[in-house]
Amino acid sequence: MAQAMNRYRADLRDFRFLFFEQFELQSVLGKEPYAEWGAGECDMVLDEVYRFVCDVIGPLNATGDEQGCRIEDGRVITPDGFKGAWDKLWEAGWRTVAAPSRWGGQDAPSMVGSFVEEMLCGANTAFTMYTGLSLSAAELILEFGTQEQKKKYVPKMLSGEWTGTMCLTEPHAGSDVGSASSGARRNDDGTYSVQGTKIFISGGDSDLGENVIHLVLARIEGAEPGTKGLSLFIVPRVRINEDGSLGDSNDVTVPSIEHKMGINGSATCVMNFGDEAGSIGELVGRVEHQGIRQMFHMMNAARIGVGIQGLSVASAAYLSALDYARERKQGASVNQFKDANAPRVPILEHPNIRRDLLGMKARVEGVRALVMKLSNHGDRVRATQGKDDESEAYHKGQVDLLTPLVKAYGTDAAFEVSSRAIQVYGGHGYLKDYPVEQYCRDSKIFQIYEGTNFIQSMDLVSRKLGQAGGANTQAFLTDIQKFITENKDTPELEEAIGHLQNAHEAVAASVTQLIGWFKGGRLEHIPLAAEDFLVIMSELAVGWLLLDQASISLKKLPETSETHPDHAFYTGKKFAAQYFANNVLTTLPSRVKRLSAIDTIPVDIPDQAFATI
Repeated sequence: MAQAMNRYRADLRDFRFLFFEQFELQSVLGKEPYAEWGAGECDMVLDEVYRFVCDVIGPLNATGDEQGCRIEDGRVITPDGFKGAWDKLWEAGWRTVAAPSRWGGQDAPSMVGSFVEEMLCGANTAFTMYTGLSLSAAELILEFGTQEQKKKYVPKMLSGEWTGTMCLTEPHAGSDVGSASSGARRNDDGTYSVQGTKIFISGGDSDLGENVIHLVLARIEGAEPGTKGLSLFIVPRVRINEDGSLGDSNDVTVPSIEHKMGINGSATCVMNFGDEAGSIGELVGRVEHQGIRQMFHMMNAARIGVGIQGLSVASAAYLSALDYARERKQGASVNQFKDANAPRVPILEHPNIRRDLLGMKARVEGVRALVMKLSNHGDRVRATQGKDDESEAYHKGQVDLLTPLVKAYGTDAAFEVSSRAIQVYGGHGYLKDYPVEQYCRDSKIFQIYEGTNFIQSMDLVSRKLGQAGGANTQAFLTDIQKFITENKDTPELEEAIGHLQNAHEAVAASVTQLIGWFKGGRLEHIPLAAEDFLVIMSELAVGWLLLDQASISLKKLPETSETHPDHAFYTGKKFAAQYFANNVLTTLPSRVKRLSAIDTIPVDIPDQAFATI
């Protein structure tokens, strides 16, 4: 058994920079809907949540990975310590810090909620999945449910007494949700009998709560085929009596749990509904055939959450590798490599290790800035709602546009950074004695669930780029150009911002190219180019945000003592931005050129030519 010890690390200074220096969260604090929040409250959350995750759930990460989950008497049993940590988390109230106060939350800004999400996921991804799904399911019921449903389910889901899931995927369907065969039959009392099998259901069952509230996508008898005929149902594992107490079993069973590459502490279940007595469910809201619209509301939030999962693991892997590089002595300095008597130095002194770590730092801090930018737009949507239609539309449009970038690019970063972290450790990184091999295994699924990253790229190019007549994309590009114009003469950033300008022009041309393919009917080009385009657009955004951080930092450096930790912090921001500009932004124009000259060989090759076996 792995020793129960916390290995999670986080740099809280970076969050304070994002909150109060880059995105100026204080400008919306103290006013509705954040009237109860000030800078002091946000600062307190940073310290207290970090302390909580290091003390309570971080030590269970390796334990959960080694033990995994098991089924006993038809119920899923989570790893040792999970139930106790679950109770402490909900008692502390950290999971619902950004939820509405009228339902037990604390009305915190989304930026604070994103911070909490990163801390929880980074310390123990598998454990946090149970909480995230419960919160997302409750939020969907709040958005679309009747008043009776909200009162019946949400308070206990937001207190941790009940858990929640979303049940989409079926054995034959995969991501093709429209081919779902789970069915529902209307009952005389207004309920529905739901029957079918779902797979890959995260947190499908556990011993953490008294009940599990499943949101199940199914087709009512007689409904049309495809996604338009699907409805969404609330199906509890245990039926609920009129007085709110728990009644009989609802014929929801778990025949098996998956044995996975990672996130072993999270139960990924096969779920059977209605095999015997029938699973009784309620239609979410009152209108049938709204299942996809309702589920996508939950999935959009979940996709942002998965992007934060990716960021959290990438950050943990980077900081772990940095600690190791500072402590591990191996080899002489490159300037003394011929001297057999030269002292061994920390591997942090080796140029290739420094390059790897700086690349990780830039990627992690850039993705975190992207996440916080999206969250900041979300906070400003709420702050301007009903007061400034133009501002509200702008911020909402940026949330929509950035969601596939956060999900896909953030999760790509998780796998790539954790893999590189193993390389920094060398052979030790491949051992379970250190945390980075678990980070790498845990992170792979992030690129797959809640819509693969290819699906995210198709969402971006086929829906988001043209949303609002292209106004959201144009606003994004305009914001970057405004930054370039205002900062291009900054001496230390002049070259880097020149690279940003060239990248910006290339990406804008690529948007035009994609639109041209759509209008010209060259639809086979779109799937071949979509993933590359999403990465290119994400890197443009990250390069911009890193350079924005560098610009802020360069203004702060002259007034910061060289002996103060902030001097090193601001200096790191400058170097990270310059590195990303020199090594990533410079490649964007050539990559856009290659993307535009689309290579159709993958669709031209005959099926039989892939292999003769």
